[in-house]
Amino acid sequence: MHLAISLNIAATNGQDVLGFGQISAFVRSAEAAGVDIVIISDSLASGEPSTSPFEATTLIAALATVTDRIGLVASASTLAHQPYNLARRFASLDIISHGRIGWNATMTQNPRDAANFSRPEGLSNDDFRRRAREFINIVRLLWSGWEHDALLFDKASGRFHDPDKMHLANFTGEFFSVRGPLNVARSPQDRPLLVMSGLAETELDFASRRADFVLLDNSEPPGARAARDEIKRRAHEAGRDPMTIKVLTVADARPERYGGSLEDLCLSSGCDGIVLAVESRAAALEDFVERLLPELKRHGFAETQPGKTLRDRLGLGEDGKP
Repeated sequence: MHLAISLNIAATNGQDVLGFGQISAFVRSAEAAGVDIVIISDSLASGEPSTSPFEATTLIAALATVTDRIGLVASASTLAHQPYNLARRFASLDIISHGRIGWNATMTQNPRDAANFSRPEGLSNDDFRRRAREFINIVRLLWSGWEHDALLFDKASGRFHDPDKMHLANFTGEFFSVRGPLNVARSPQDRPLLVMSGLAETELDFASRRADFVLLDNSEPPGARAARDEIKRRAHEAGRDPMTIKVLTVADARPERYGGSLEDLCLSSGCDGIVLAVESRAAALEDFVERLLPELKRHGFAETQPGKTLRDRLGLGEDGKP
């Protein structure tokens, strides 16, 4: 059973603001215990401004330099970026981390994003979701723009790359036009992990074709099992091995939680693992590391898996399909 941690570092006035030392110590403790992934977010669902000094993607860049094995996933809005820049950033982060990076592409709209990025009138929910799907498709195309041995750097022959192994995106859609390729080499793990969350029922088909990890907001076993079965079924119908997509249910890491109840939740939902949302307070981080993590290990979570990259350790393998 896979174990991931979700940590939203955003804070409002009066709340704890975690420093880098506290965050990095927590992530290193999670890594030492065998946790698969930590997912970092940096915005509040309410749209209130955060008093935290950190942005998620730059934070995982720093965390990559003080960790060795744990997967590092950052949430990043499709409204706050352009596909080319975001694809390039995550591809570069994956090289820095030696193949341990993922992007959490949430399909929910933060009310501040549109107003901060030249869309004061905002986007309709339908427009946002269509635009997000197009954005994700472009990012995946860009991540596959170079084959692994395409870049030659051959000074003697003057050949920088093999043109037959460079693939332009040449994407023109409703919202974006992107040529490609990236000016970053292919990821050590083929491409960064694509995590999808905040899914509506209408997006299960898209997620079943594109995502590596799906996070289910519904932690009640019957609802989670139904969603999990539907995603796996649709993946199979799309010609994809259902084992190449992992479905995890999300639960709060409350003080009263214990390992046995979380194991029961995971098993009864039929999911591939669980994501525990930890409060971004120093006391909550300490309680999780000292009390809940040892409990989880006793119940079969956080078992260290072999492999050089995050994909290897999650049993996902490579998938070069755009």
